[in-house]
Amino acid sequence: MIKKNQTILNTFMVIIDALVLFISFYIAWYMRMYGKTFKFEGGFLSLRQYLLPLIVVIPVYLILYGYLRLYDTQRNKDIYGEISKLIKAHVLGIIFFTMFLFGIKEIDYSRVLLLIFIVVSMTLSIAERLIIRAVLRAFRKSGFNLKYIVIVGHTDLAEQFIDLLKENKHWGYSILGVLDDNIENLENGISYLGKTEELENVLTNFNVDEVYITLSLKEYSKLKKIIYVCEKMGVRTQIIPDYYKYIPAKPYVEEIGGLPIINIRYVPLDNILNKIIKRTFDIILSSIAIIIASPIMLLTALIIKLTSPGPIIFTQERVGLNGNTFKMYKFRSMHVQKDEEEKTQWTTEKDPRKTKFGALIRKTSIDELPQFFNVLNGSMSIIGPRPERPYFVDKFKEEIPKYMVKHQVRPGITGWAQVNGWRGNTSIEKRIEYDIYYIENWNLVLDLKIMLLTVFSGFVNKNAY
Repeated sequence: MIKKNQTILNTFMVIIDALVLFISFYIAWYMRMYGKTFKFEGGFLSLRQYLLPLIVVIPVYLILYGYLRLYDTQRNKDIYGEISKLIKAHVLGIIFFTMFLFGIKEIDYSRVLLLIFIVVSMTLSIAERLIIRAVLRAFRKSGFNLKYIVIVGHTDLAEQFIDLLKENKHWGYSILGVLDDNIENLENGISYLGKTEELENVLTNFNVDEVYITLSLKEYSKLKKIIYVCEKMGVRTQIIPDYYKYIPAKPYVEEIGGLPIINIRYVPLDNILNKIIKRTFDIILSSIAIIIASPIMLLTALIIKLTSPGPIIFTQERVGLNGNTFKMYKFRSMHVQKDEEEKTQWTTEKDPRKTKFGALIRKTSIDELPQFFNVLNGSMSIIGPRPERPYFVDKFKEEIPKYMVKHQVRPGITGWAQVNGWRGNTSIEKRIEYDIYYIENWNLVLDLKIMLLTVFSGFVNKNAY
């Protein structure tokens, strides 16, 4: 039943997506032709001439939606990932739209209309997905469109999975029961369905959508038979591996010559398209930031020069992407130090090395503004884990588990750890925990969220000194 529901839902969503794209285009055309802000005098193409390319463009958008798995079930996926995929689809779609117009030599097509279209279509598409998600979750909470599952193997991992499903009723999972060879009853309100050898009878007598296998490692010899039974009965099978507790990250499977390889850490920025998108945004936003902040930077440079002897810009060696070192730029906020002091001493709240003006620019993060030039030259990103000095990297990698994972992406001016308060003299362990979350869950929406949190609450921070 759930498969039929998903097919109906996907068909409905394809139709709605196409309709939203068409409506967005019509709104963009109307705003361009009749809106006071965008209207101009001169010749126009007819509405028919504007609409004709949509015969090709809308199907391409829908193909991109499918390619980015926007028609897969989203019941247990976070909204940020879905919005990130939508943004990616629209960016690729407008690139195709522009190239298509160039290919058919339609030089009179309004570029302003295209700009309005991408803004309107992206906004309406995100709103559409939010509404559909809210409606579906309300339905599932009410007991409709449920996915009925059976769990094979009663382990700690199974208990954790059951608790997770109970806490998230809007995902729409209903647990029919558990099969296990080592127990005879359960005390958590879940039905005990018998031994694992009774799986075929259970699948015959119950309407099961999916089987989740949560066997312990010592019982993996049963896997072959269990999977055989599930496939014989045409039921989807999911495995929650018992060795998951030994893997401190989000694993994913890839292939080498047909051999499955489990990679213990999924890094979205390993994807070349994601890299290009993030780097493009870095270049555009850092260029804008440098222009906007130039009066503040000029004034800061002047005050530093007048109030403290020494260079205006302080360069410090930091460890960045793939463990490579680079020179990070900052406005000098301390008196000129000996090289050994600068490399090995940690900044404290009432650090005597700070100048009076230096204390102010550190507290307000103005001293970080020259790092936008680091972003332009590619040694840093606007958003990412904060880079550290080689001395402390060598120290922390021996003391703090997973510390070196942060170097799998470009370091940033601000990051997920910083906007959550983990900066300055705070827990390095918590900082790494937040950095790894960012690395494994990167998307454009998360970057935007971090930027907004930085703007509204991150510049002045009690831990920044």
